Amino acid sequence: MFSVSIEKEKELFARMRSLGVREEDIEEKFIRSSGPGGQNVNKTSTCVYLRHISTGIEVKCQQERAQSLNRYLGRRRLLDLIEERKNGFIAAQRKLIEKIRRQKKRRSRRAKEKILQNKRLHSEKKKMRVRIRGME
Repeated sequence: MFSVSIEKEKELFARMRSLGVREEDIEEKFIRSSGPGGQNVNKTSTCVYLRHISTGIEVKCQQERAQSLNRYLGRRRLLDLIEERKNGFIAAQRKLIEKIRRQKKRRSRRAKEKILQNKRLHSEKKKMRVRIRGME
């Protein structure tokens, strides 16, 4: 259907199912793109206009020169907007924000002590590896 890998296509349809968006709920139109792209852009309708009928959300995508790729990218953007309106956030963004928050969080005193203890043990092991000069 789209000129992307089968895995990406399956992921898109699974996301549509999880959000309750059906293909019949999406109104799709094709428009001639503008901007760079040369003769291909001027002659073919590569720009995709998508409208989700029940929510009224509209998306226009002319990111790529291929119509099929713009159809995929437009649907992805439409699902992002629907998810943001439904949940107040996009799940992927929330996941990224939580990951950054965990990374920035300060370690507890006990965790720091444990890390330092492991470093000391490691350095002791390395000191034991030193060759003794008199026995060579």
